[in-house]
Amino acid sequence: MKKFYLTTPIYYPSDNLHIGHTYTTVAADVIKKFKKTQGYDVYFVTGSDEHGQKIQEKAKENGLTPKKYVDKIVADIKKLWKLLEIDYDTFIRTTDDYHVKVIQDIFTKLYEKGEIYKSKYEGHYCTPCEAFWAESQLVEGKCPDCGREVHLAKEEAYFFKLSEYRDKLLDYYEKNPDFIQPLSRKNEMINNFLKDGLEDLCVSRSSFDWGIQVPFDPGHVVYVWIDALSCYITALGYGSEDDKNFKEFWPADIHLVGKEIVRFHTIIWPAILMALDLEPPKKVFGHGWILFEDDKMSKSKGNVIYPEPIIELYGIDAFKYFLLREFSFGQDGSFHREKFLQRLNSDLANDLGNLVSRTITMIEKYNEGIVPKPKVQDELDTSLKEMGVNVADKVEEYMDKLNFSSALEEIWKFVRRTNKYIDETAPWILAREDSKDRLDTVLYNLSEGLRIISILIKPFMEKTSGEIRKQLGISSEALWDNAKVWENIEQGTKVQRGNIIFPRLEIEKELKVLDEANQKLIDSRSLNKGGDKVEEEKVEKVEEITIEDFAKVKFKVAEVLSCENHPKADRLYVLQLKIGEEERQIVSGIKEYYSPEDLVGKKIIVVTNLKPAKLRGIESNGMLLAAEDKEGNLSLLTTMEDIESGATIS
Repeated sequence: MKKFYLTTPIYYPSDNLHIGHTYTTVAADVIKKFKKTQGYDVYFVTGSDEHGQKIQEKAKENGLTPKKYVDKIVADIKKLWKLLEIDYDTFIRTTDDYHVKVIQDIFTKLYEKGEIYKSKYEGHYCTPCEAFWAESQLVEGKCPDCGREVHLAKEEAYFFKLSEYRDKLLDYYEKNPDFIQPLSRKNEMINNFLKDGLEDLCVSRSSFDWGIQVPFDPGHVVYVWIDALSCYITALGYGSEDDKNFKEFWPADIHLVGKEIVRFHTIIWPAILMALDLEPPKKVFGHGWILFEDDKMSKSKGNVIYPEPIIELYGIDAFKYFLLREFSFGQDGSFHREKFLQRLNSDLANDLGNLVSRTITMIEKYNEGIVPKPKVQDELDTSLKEMGVNVADKVEEYMDKLNFSSALEEIWKFVRRTNKYIDETAPWILAREDSKDRLDTVLYNLSEGLRIISILIKPFMEKTSGEIRKQLGISSEALWDNAKVWENIEQGTKVQRGNIIFPRLEIEKELKVLDEANQKLIDSRSLNKGGDKVEEEKVEKVEEITIEDFAKVKFKVAEVLSCENHPKADRLYVLQLKIGEEERQIVSGIKEYYSPEDLVGKKIIVVTNLKPAKLRGIESNGMLLAAEDKEGNLSLLTTMEDIESGATIS
């Protein structure tokens, strides 16, 4: 059986996975499903890059060890991939024991071969990108990739002799013209990075310790270029006792990456592989970004669109269809909510959904639900058949180029042609005129058209493909080669009408529903359980209190005067409190634990000298104190005796 190996990047474990982040993985999953229908043995690897300075810093901010911090995020990522029905074979983590051991072996091997040497580094470092930059590479003094501030870093480090691989890389590009796709990315790599030569690459860090230790120099940790990029081979068992998958599947057929990391995968990664005497991947495809209504998605801008509400409201297939149909994979694309809903109506409801409904209904009405045997043929039938059996070849051609949008357009040309065939043949008139033989032929051809469509859309829309085949009464597997033949449905097959697969939508109504669902998810992700802390809000951050600072904290008794729902957050209350002669407002996320009636008139304990902060736009002056047990039950703190509001706790 033919082998096929594809990967997505080994992602930085973000707790803010929006549509843009899911793009690569959805595309990779569709490629896997497509190649499997063609009969390939496919291996698909994704994973998480969990080491580095920014992980260590974020874990510290959250009061967790780096491992515990990433464990929770990885669990959420896997949960999202399950929701998206991502069929990966290995999810590798750079903290996996087997990966750690092999990375240490790789680093040692490169050092012993003279490919890595020890020196000192001084240069500009971007923490979010985990990248060093020369002065000449900065754009207006900032990181050329993300545009954020850089800082000078000076430390002892190990370096990989990347400078010696310029000519080897150019030679590989020339001998393998399809290695970098689209072509614009290849030109960018040559003109911006290779043309004027390469500098040696820093591959260890000594200013932090969250990483894989260099085995012969424990003061250093292996840097991301060797650690994360090597996941593509360690996931296959390279360097282990069980390297069967590596021997069968390497080199990779496709590395799918975002355009911002093409340099890492087409310059640094193949150079490392060459140093290890391994073949580079066959192809690296750098796709564009998904913007939000022409602007890059950003939590701080408040324009993030998450996949979960879309899937919950409209289904996984609608989400995947739009993602791959609307955008040209190699270019940037803009997600417009209205365009998404319009395409659901036009392509999925009007075209495909209508075709399924009309076909099944007419077979039930005119032939007791049995797919008839074709009898009287004419030119309309021949035209439909010729188009139907040739679509698969056109789809293959576009899929080989990762042109998902054009592949889907070829399928939909046939969907629209089959709908037109209904109008041209008018089965309802044939039934009225008692043209039974001609009617049977038309109904059979419609069934065959739907059967072919069910195979063609399977890699993109697996649930919908299955539902169409179920309604057609087909129990056999949807094999790709069967889309290239006509008259494949067994005689006597009985259809069974189901629900409308894509009902029409009221655009204006659905825009509001979608916005509300997305905002609700944003709110839930912005608030920690217990509710008072907001993550990544545009508010001033309260510093953590240490033992030394404890004496500075002021605790007082407060009486709850009123409790109202927060106008912009489902889980928050806005409380008005009396603290002695003073009245004060506090916003708190205790809504799931108490009703307003439970709180009004009660005496509670509050911290009164915290710096004010805004939670979802409303100012909060202080913090309620509460206890929470292991089961998540929460109880507000109060006093044993009835003490006047304003009393100081000491």
